[in-house]
Amino acid sequence: MNEDSQKNSNQQNALIERHRKILEILKQNGTVSVSSLTETLGVSEVTVRKDLTILEQRKKLHRTHGGAIMVSPFISDRHVSEKEKQNVDEKLAIGIAANSLITTNDSILIASGTTVLFFANEIEPKGHLTVVTASVGVTSVLSQRKDVDVIQLGGIVRFSSLSVVGPFAEQMLDNFNCSKLFLGVDGIDMKYGLTTTNALEASLNKVMINCSQKLIVLADSSKFGRKGFSKICNLEAVDEIITDDKISSHTVQELEEHGIKVTVVSA
Repeated sequence: MNEDSQKNSNQQNALIERHRKILEILKQNGTVSVSSLTETLGVSEVTVRKDLTILEQRKKLHRTHGGAIMVSPFISDRHVSEKEKQNVDEKLAIGIAANSLITTNDSILIASGTTVLFFANEIEPKGHLTVVTASVGVTSVLSQRKDVDVIQLGGIVRFSSLSVVGPFAEQMLDNFNCSKLFLGVDGIDMKYGLTTTNALEASLNKVMINCSQKLIVLADSSKFGRKGFSKICNLEAVDEIITDDKISSHTVQELEEHGIKVTVVSA
């Protein structure tokens, strides 16, 4: 091998090794910054930015201002029948854990989404339970149980989520005060907060938060670092998050620093 070929081979090996380290750090932390990679890898910021661009082109990560995250944070609206087939074991474990938070003769709010539907299937009331919900699926499950009173909110039924939204649902909530809101979300971003893909749903979720004493978010680990179109609230409004054990320890630490109780379940 001549000198030029050896040099090219060394450069290629160094490139592969840098990319491996970048993806390893991303897997551990969920996010990386150009400045931290420059220090860790011992190369220039220009080199790091080029590496991140290559990895993004290969769909290994998503570039952000000053760094990168594992996947694109932006979420499109999908039908509930598609979403309920994803992360099934995680959602089931989250639903079981959420059931333990229901107290005797409780009155709770359940929003929409596939994770809360898994939760509804796991509910075992202590005494008599009253449930106010936007989800048609949740109503279908719980209305068949004699020890549960279900109040289905009225309004416009969204095709993709099979849940109601709009001013009629929001007005109905003026009449209720519940101990807990169990909320499913499309995205959880450390700086931006909780989001969903639909503006009307976000508006209804905000009203739900205002008529609940405690906000409990049910979200599998794939929702972290993601953003939907419409903001629901800041992280400061959240009391507890139940998620699965694929969440990074770095993310758990950040959430706890916001004063949020994090319950991690094994799928």
